[in-house]
Amino acid sequence: MVDGVAGTGTGGEPESSDSLRTFGAVIQGLREHAGLSREEFGELVRFSKHTVASVELGRRMPDPEFVQRAEEVFGRTGALRKAAGCLERQPGLAAWFRRWAALEATAIALYTYECRMIPGLLQTEAYARALFANQLPPLDDTQIEERWTARAERQELLRERPNTAFSFILEEHLFLRRLGGLEVTRELIDHLLEISELRNVEIQLMRMSQGTHAGLAGPMQLLETPENRWFAYNEGQRGGQFISDPKEISVLHKRYARMRSQALTLEDSVSLLQRMRGAL
Repeated sequence: MVDGVAGTGTGGEPESSDSLRTFGAVIQGLREHAGLSREEFGELVRFSKHTVASVELGRRMPDPEFVQRAEEVFGRTGALRKAAGCLERQPGLAAWFRRWAALEATAIALYTYECRMIPGLLQTEAYARALFANQLPPLDDTQIEERWTARAERQELLRERPNTAFSFILEEHLFLRRLGGLEVTRELIDHLLEISELRNVEIQLMRMSQGTHAGLAGPMQLLETPENRWFAYNEGQRGGQFISDPKEISVLHKRYARMRSQALTLEDSVSLLQRMRGAL
């Protein structure tokens, strides 16, 4: 199946709904009344500070465990459980993101090819904020903060899921554009060099001198579930496709495999990143 859905054009975290925002505000109010920082509260409920922030900002549907542990922290009144039961799961959350993020969180393999921007899982805060600041229609400060919080939470997948194989193929020109300026680009390359040292992450660059390759039709993402099912997502300017049709996914698999052979090796990709960093 190929589903046409709305996309964000910036790598995709969802918008929040009024009910999620309200629930998040209650959590934040209770936390602050208890004199706890997000990090301290996160330790008590056994979730990261980024997850706490994402819930408080209305970016994430709270897990049942989050609600239960928050109830224990705040006195077991039952109020949070009742409020959580009234949360709207549909309005305000991009359908494609709900489906993709749920799969992404448990995937055993995630492959990404990008030719427009550095993928969200690899972005630095400065790079992401430069993207958000230049988005049209313009975002306000609260929206920018919310989007970065959601993106930072997603990035924890790289280290929290060491048994998941992450593969990224990135076009060389993404670094030559120097989005955000020289300092942002330096930090970005340093970050990618650090990430590339993780055993479960592979980063390959596609040279501009590679006259043609199998990914010229646009960016793509592929993932494998623990049940060994494959799904794909392709995003464009104002929309995207969530793909579950095995025939369609087979085509994308073949293209990604060909691109892996056309891109630089892992070692040569690191070497090119180091040379680009030295030239800045």
